Amino acid sequence: MTHAYRADQVGSLLRPDGLMKARRQRAEGRLSVEELRALEDEAILDALEHQRRAGVDVYVDGEFRRTGWMTGFADAVEGFTPAGRAMLPWKGGTGAEGESPNVRLATRKITPKARMAEQEARFLKEHAPGPFKITLPSPISFVLHGWRRGYSDEAYREPKELLADAAAIIAAEAEKLREEGVPYLQIDAPMYTHWIDESLRAEYEREGLALDTLLHDAIAADNAILDAAGDGIVTAVHLCRGNSMGRWLAEGGYDAIAETLLTQLRCDRLLLEYDSPRAGSFRPLRLISEDKVVVLGLLTTKTGELESRDELLRRIEEASTHLPLERLALSPQCGFASSGRGNPLSEEEQWRKLELVGSVADEVWADA
Repeated sequence: MTHAYRADQVGSLLRPDGLMKARRQRAEGRLSVEELRALEDEAILDALEHQRRAGVDVYVDGEFRRTGWMTGFADAVEGFTPAGRAMLPWKGGTGAEGESPNVRLATRKITPKARMAEQEARFLKEHAPGPFKITLPSPISFVLHGWRRGYSDEAYREPKELLADAAAIIAAEAEKLREEGVPYLQIDAPMYTHWIDESLRAEYEREGLALDTLLHDAIAADNAILDAAGDGIVTAVHLCRGNSMGRWLAEGGYDAIAETLLTQLRCDRLLLEYDSPRAGSFRPLRLISEDKVVVLGLLTTKTGELESRDELLRRIEEASTHLPLERLALSPQCGFASSGRGNPLSEEEQWRKLELVGSVADEVWADA
């Protein structure tokens, strides 16, 4: 089952201009919830047709019902407060991107108030032309972004207490999604690469977050969600180095965390960013257990420049010297609009990249 998805994708797609306008109108009170939902439905149907034409094996709704990759969870619980200034240490970009709009601090105990992905799953189950995935954020994201001494410690004296509460809520959602027939569930866990970037580690230490003591707890939290999804559903964990308007947060290869992280996560698939030298070599793939497929994120979503087909084929061949070809697949390195505001490329360029994913996967795994 997991090997069939050779042409994969991560989750978010560029929001059409009309949908962005509609979301602003909704925020200003000039559009009803029902009117926004209808426009979201229309945009998702159009995106599904584009994906069908591109030849991908797994369909997504583009996260069109969210304002960012993390907000499905943050909007479904009580206890978070907008962070105000959220100037994360982004690298790259033009410098004119502005503050991150979706960072929130845990200032009270978090409790669920709504489902996270029920509507997303229901619509995709009815309309997707083939297997579809639902993405959920890793709980550690809400610790590293959302726990701050002086803001959070009245509700959560220790970061791992927030981690445990977030994991329990997301695990309950994963179980419901399995019961509702979702075929593919992905945990987005970009924060794991912060363990390999010394500059980020130092920032967290200043905030009272000791990363070394949190790693095993973070893995256990993700495994609780994967276990809740149970058998009969494909599960994946996605790692990248940050993805907002063409920028990134972390730098460094997987080597420092590979033996602990990539071997202990109880998922079927690992979607690993490999679109630039900052991701390091393929050597850590040697450590990955035989029951996992690695989806190589070789195409960047940070620019519109289309990758060379020959170079993609060469890099897949290189990766296959560390992990057998039958345990590999292909995707972009991340979503195209993780923050909702979108990366600096056009929709046409986005679809060309997904078409390249589909056609290269067909060529490489034609006999699989």
